[in-house]
Amino acid sequence: MILILSMLLDAAFGEPKQLWDRVPHPAVLMGRLVGWCDQRFNQGAGRKAKGVAVAAGLVVTGLAIGWLIHLIPDHGALEVLTLAILIAQKSLVEHVRAVAQGLRQSLDQGRRAVAMIVGRDTAQMTGPDVARAAIESAAENLSDGVVAPIFWYLVLGLPGIFAYKLVNTADSMIGHLTPKYRDFGWASARLDDVLNLIPARLTALLIALTHGWVDPAPILRDAPKHRSPNAGWPESALAPVLNVALSGPRSYNGMRKDYPWVWPEGRRDPGADDIDAAADALWRVWAVLLAFAVVIALF
Repeated sequence: MILILSMLLDAAFGEPKQLWDRVPHPAVLMGRLVGWCDQRFNQGAGRKAKGVAVAAGLVVTGLAIGWLIHLIPDHGALEVLTLAILIAQKSLVEHVRAVAQGLRQSLDQGRRAVAMIVGRDTAQMTGPDVARAAIESAAENLSDGVVAPIFWYLVLGLPGIFAYKLVNTADSMIGHLTPKYRDFGWASARLDDVLNLIPARLTALLIALTHGWVDPAPILRDAPKHRSPNAGWPESALAPVLNVALSGPRSYNGMRKDYPWVWPEGRRDPGADDIDAAADALWRVWAVLLAFAVVIALF
């Protein structure tokens, strides 16, 4: 019942700006913790060992926070609110739809909107580039921001979701193959890969099933092409149901990367309508997850 109420609360209210203008969002606090670890330990010798210790410490911290909340008498309402905050469904959909709205106004508006949700260079993007980036972000963040948190909550309760979110935050901040983070962020990146192995594949399955896509061959073919062991799964499921070719060439920090296409048979000219279709797909998956939560509550 707690998961049901949390999902409905998030779907109804999302991220109330008035609240987070007054108090720090938990994601901000997690980011500050990871940032402090980066400044404190990412220096000198033994950075890889320090990174392993930091990743382990983040897991223990997350487990401890969730466990402490469970110890609070009559903590049900607090658990509902906490879980609703840590599930990012409505916020994700709003950010994705904002790209479609911006792209309908102008290419520059679309570029500005998509820059809020992707890390690649946006200044020279064409309209289809903007649409592809938004759709890919929708697929990846559906897995990372919605399915995985719910999965780890079902497995370990609040301790599980807090531990997952801390590791996922660390991966986004320090899990990069740059000279600064190659060693220090290695453990956080690898642990995030492990924690997302099942959720990413589950997300791909849910996307396919909710759109009547029953042929696993294209997913099995295209998912391993992705540079991430997990992100390719939801992308390779969403691409064929939208009939849009995803991934492909893009630029990071001024460097062009010629990544292989996902669903190369698909259209190469996606637009705002395809972004909206991707947002609709997010809600379809959410609805199935909610129905699953109802079944768990009943039985």
